[in-house]
Amino acid sequence: MKERAVPCFGNGELGMVVPVFLAAVFLLCSGIPAGSSPLAVQIKRTRGPRDEPFVGLNIGTEVSNLVSPEALVSFLQVQKIAHVRLYDANPDILTALARSKIRVIISVPNNQILAIGSSNATAVAWISRNVLAYYPKTLITGIAVGDEVLTTVPSYAPILVPAIEFLYSALVAANLHNEIKISTPHAASLILDTFPPSQAFFNQSLSSVIVPLLRFLSRTGSPLMMNLYPYYVFMENKGVVPLANSLFRPIAPSKEMVDPNTLLHYTNVLDAMIDAAYYSMKNFNFTDVKVLVTETGWPSKGDSKEPYATIDYADTYNSNLIKHVLDKSGTPLHPELTSNVYIYELFNEDLRSPPVSEASWGLFNGDLTPAYLLHVSDTGGFLANDTTNQTYCIAMGGVDSKTLQSALDWACGPGQANCTEIQPGENCFKPNNVKSHASYAFDSYYQKEGKVAGSCDFKGAAMITTTDPSRHSSFFLHQGKQQHRAGKFHRLKWCSQQIRAHHLKKWRDRCIGEGISTSSSNTFLPFLFNSYVDATLSYRPMTVDLWLDEIHSFVIVP
Repeated sequence: MKERAVPCFGNGELGMVVPVFLAAVFLLCSGIPAGSSPLAVQIKRTRGPRDEPFVGLNIGTEVSNLVSPEALVSFLQVQKIAHVRLYDANPDILTALARSKIRVIISVPNNQILAIGSSNATAVAWISRNVLAYYPKTLITGIAVGDEVLTTVPSYAPILVPAIEFLYSALVAANLHNEIKISTPHAASLILDTFPPSQAFFNQSLSSVIVPLLRFLSRTGSPLMMNLYPYYVFMENKGVVPLANSLFRPIAPSKEMVDPNTLLHYTNVLDAMIDAAYYSMKNFNFTDVKVLVTETGWPSKGDSKEPYATIDYADTYNSNLIKHVLDKSGTPLHPELTSNVYIYELFNEDLRSPPVSEASWGLFNGDLTPAYLLHVSDTGGFLANDTTNQTYCIAMGGVDSKTLQSALDWACGPGQANCTEIQPGENCFKPNNVKSHASYAFDSYYQKEGKVAGSCDFKGAAMITTTDPSRHSSFFLHQGKQQHRAGKFHRLKWCSQQIRAHHLKKWRDRCIGEGISTSSSNTFLPFLFNSYVDATLSYRPMTVDLWLDEIHSFVIVP
């Protein structure tokens, strides 16, 4: 299982929590003016103009229903995802990426580092097999050697830099060292005393590895790769690190984090973590290496011990992160530099081991349906993860019944939503609970209002989703009628996940009574539905596999 070490407020030892008074010093009121610092370090700008910052996606493949590599690449293009990182050098994915113009970082798994670091010939063979076989048709732009090696497999520390050097030499021999950069991703816990950023420093016990690594990165123009998770910082330091700062939410000046040594103001945790990395490099006299955030994200689901792993918070963090990067605002220490970031991750990896959150970092499920809807409408279409071209309004999880009932009453009353179907005895009365009824009413109002901004709020009781609720436990009436040869039809969705026999019998009898089919057998349903749609909608020929989905979608309305 991929592990992520947790950065804590520390006094120089991993896992030791800073005294509250020190945290209080950092979380000063903004009465201290913002300004430049004599301790500020400057990245030497010797490698040309700044590239446009980007947001990429990590692609893990521990997914039970993963789509084909070809479908994956098509999906990346639709979502305008131009940068991805793989955790290996998957040959099928690299082949599918050819001519796609998608830039990819490939990885050396931890279990291959020892062999590569022990033999230059092995490194040459690795480059030949995993780079030269695909480049330049596949735009490989980087190689990540291992993942969090120094903190998860410290026994490999002595061989890490030799492995990187051997791989680099192989790239030089192929004249690709300027096009493909090599580095290694680190856990945030490699840096100690990260808050405030100006007093951060690398774990001194690993300096014999870190210094040669930084020397290599500086010499080759490669980035310092860091996996940075404000989620874990918040979870390990609740009461010290505000939630709003962790989520990039707008905050009052009095809530800004202030570094008492530099007087720099921090409005979000990620910027503070990035600057901590810059200060740590400065302590070793390296000021020309840029930070690349190879992992960051927020889980959308967790167990009882992970109450902040929710869709709302995941949406908020990732949506705000994307906007923050594309705004090119940099960090307080380096406003002239914006770190590129790779969101962890593209897919929910449902085969991951517990806790629950480990399988819930994805923006999408393995079948390409969105795990939740990002709010990134101002980013030129990037990651507009509405793969259905349809949105729905449903009750938000965790809202108390009293609040939902009040919102439901408004929607069905002053809001003039069509709530007929959730009345006793009607099609959508069951399941008879306030959340299901509220979801129906909210979506009815939302569709009626044309899905305009603000029509799915209900004082925070509702949320927009691109996941069709009919595929779960409830269905909704989609506003408007469809005109067809045989008459008028409402497009309806089932209210229950189960197809009940009395419903089928009722619709069978209804169809027979209207002369659409002459069958009276209980086994007639696929044939009946074919007859029905052929007679009314000139619908496409049905298969048994498609029939169940389609019978959820159309019923006759008087």
